[in-house]
Amino acid sequence: MKQAPLQIVDLRFLFMHPAHFIALGFGSGLAKRAPGTWGTLAALPLFALLQLLFSNIEIALLCVPLFVLGVWASDVTGRALGVGDYGGIVIDEIIAMCLVLCVTPPTWAAWLLAFVLFRFFDILKPWPIRWLDQYVKGGFGVMIDDILAAGFAIVPILLLAPYL
Repeated sequence: MKQAPLQIVDLRFLFMHPAHFIALGFGSGLAKRAPGTWGTLAALPLFALLQLLFSNIEIALLCVPLFVLGVWASDVTGRALGVGDYGGIVIDEIIAMCLVLCVTPPTWAAWLLAFVLFRFFDILKPWPIRWLDQYVKGGFGVMIDDILAAGFAIVPILLLAPYL
C-alpha cells in the first residue's frame, strides 16, 4: 500500500525548496495520474534542448552529476513528504530517459520505442530492478532503479538501432 504524503504536493510545495522543484521534474511530477509517465515525457523536450548544446556522449556524461543532484533532491523531497519514494518524484525518470535517448537514433519512431521500452521496464521492474526498488532506500534508491531500467531499455534499442 502506498503511503500518503505528509503535506499537499502542489505548486506551493514545488517552489518551497529548490530540491522539490528538481525532484518533482520541474512540475511534471505534479500530474495526478501517471506522474512517472509525465516525467518521462518531460525528458523528451529537455533532451532535444540539450542536443542543441552538447553531443550525446556529453549528455550521457552530464547525467552523472545530474544523478548525484537527483539523489540529493529526491532525498530532501522524500523526507519533507515523509514518503521515501513518492510517485511524483520524477527526476529519476527524466535522467534515466535522457540516458536511453543518448543511444537512440534521432527518429520519432525510435524515440517512441525508447519511451515505451523505458516505461515498460520501469513499471514491470524485472529482477534486479525490483530488488533495488524494495531494498535500497533514500534518494539513491529512488534514482538507481530507474537507471537500471534505462540499461534494460538500452539493450533492445542498440540491437534494433540499425532498423530504426
